This record gives sequence, C-alpha cells and structure tokens, in this order.
Amino acid sequence: MRLDTEAVLEWLRGGPPLAELKTRYPGEWEAVSAELSAIIASGKPEQLQRYMADLAARVVAPAKIAGRRSNQRELEAVALGKAIRHRMAHLALKGYVLSAAAGGKSGKIRFNWFNGFLAQKLLFAHDLERKPVSMFWFRLIWPLLSQKALLMPLVEAKGIYCFYSKPLIKSLARLIGERECLEIAAGDGTLSRFLAAEGVRITASDDYSWKHSVNYPEAVSKMGAAQALKQSGATVVICSWPPANNAFERLVFAMPSVDLYIVIGSRHTFATGNWVDYRAQAAFDLEEDRALGQGVLPPELGGAVYLFRRRTSPSPTDTA
Repeated sequence: MRLDTEAVLEWLRGGPPLAELKTRYPGEWEAVSAELSAIIASGKPEQLQRYMADLAARVVAPAKIAGRRSNQRELEAVALGKAIRHRMAHLALKGYVLSAAAGGKSGKIRFNWFNGFLAQKLLFAHDLERKPVSMFWFRLIWPLLSQKALLMPLVEAKGIYCFYSKPLIKSLARLIGERECLEIAAGDGTLSRFLAAEGVRITASDDYSWKHSVNYPEAVSKMGAAQALKQSGATVVICSWPPANNAFERLVFAMPSVDLYIVIGSRHTFATGNWVDYRAQAAFDLEEDRALGQGVLPPELGGAVYLFRRRTSPSPTDTA
C-alpha cells in the first residue's frame, strides 16, 4: 500500500490532465463534479473556498475510524483520496474560468489565419515566447480579433496563464527597485526575464513539476519554494498565477527576510492563490493594486495584482 500511495502521489506531482484523472478515478470525479456543480449553482464563492481548503488540508488521525483505532494504511487512503479530488477540483475550476474567458466555448478550438497572425504579432516575440505587450497596440489590435475569446484556452496548455503589459513590467521594476527579488513557481521564467531586462536583480525558481507542459530554460533554477526562499534571502518575492490552495505560499509569510510579496493572479479567489493563508497570516498588510492589475492581459481574464507589505512594529512612543 505504501509503495502504491507513493507512486500515485508522484504521478499527481507530474501534473496529469483532468481527462486522465477522470478515466483513472471515475468515482472520485463523480463526487467532485457533483459537489462543484452544487457550490457553483449556489453562487456563494466562500463555499468554494472552504471546499478547496478542506481538500488541501492535511489529514489528521482521528481517535477511531468506523469504531476502531485508525491505522496508517487507512490514513494514507484518506489522504490520497483528498489529493486526487483536490487535483480534479483545481483543474475543473481552472477550466471553468478559462471557459468563461472564452465565452463558454469548449471542444477543439483554433485561430483562423487572420486572428492567429494578429495575436502572434501582438503578444509573442516568436513561436510561444511572450513579449512585454504595448498597450498602445493592444488597445488598437485587440478589438479587431474576432476570436480573442479563444486565446487563453489555446495557450494554457503550454503553461501560459496571462500576458504582461510594458507598463506593468516597468511599474513592477520601480516597485522592486534595487532590492533583491526572487520569483517562485516561475514556470518558463517569462516574468523574471522581463524584469531583469528592466534592471531588476531577480532569480527565477521552479520545482519543474509541470515539465509535461512547460519548457524550463536554464535561467530558471530547479528549486522548490522552500529551498529557494532559504537560499535567496531576497527581500522581495513575486509569484505569477500561483495554484489555488497551494502549500508553498505560507512559506513566504514565514520568511523574516521578506518585506514585500507580489502576487499576480485572478480576481476569482478560487482560481489562484491560497486565500486561507492570505487571510490567516498576520505579518503583512494585503492590498489589491488595481492600477497594476490593468496591466495583466487580456482583461477578460479578470487579472489582479496583490501586494503584501510587511507590517512595521510600532515604536515605543506609539504604544505608550
């Protein structure tokens, strides 16, 4: 059982697609699908957040299971089931957001030549290598794309969850300034590459767990968030599109060297970030910078930029 559990967990860490999960665990998917459908139909996002947080929570051994003392095998089975359902729910919700951004379209989709040509020139340097987007050209060209709703569903399979405007990159560079910066869960390192071109001293890191869809360049250090935070000592940490209810963002709040944590994500709080940890931490003040958020493209995605600034300790005269 232990070997089987470890094998399945390793498989999950490799990022299997939702279709594969459904095929392998149809019973789990039936339960997740029914639960998500009921929660979405209720129109109460807080229920969705609680549901995802419960699936992400560590399994704690109860005194008894079914009238007898629990054992390690039973606990592993419960934990594995939760891990499978959490992965299913995360992918289903991400698909729901992308479908909403695509106007509800699904199935096999592709750009025609005209839309593909304009999107390529507007958003990419070449192939699928992103470039900082000119807002002047974006405002001019984006309305001309009759198939713009298809963009995100098409590129998400390659680990692209948003595009960055030139004003956003320049504003982030000014915000970071001369401070050392670390990007965690950096993916293909696009954001770090853009910031480095603006003079930011930044290190990109990722655990390479999404190698099935992301091409990791050598510039992205193969390190999980815990290792990267310990080795870096950076005072600024940035993360773009962190997975919902992830287990690594809490490490940022526990790192004494960090003064500013920048999150680029979604206004849909169930889609990105660990909002349970965001609200539970007490060392940082949270602010959504709407001006910066306007530079997360395309606007239909509902992008947002959140700033966590470390609280300063009150001086003795303030508390006297």
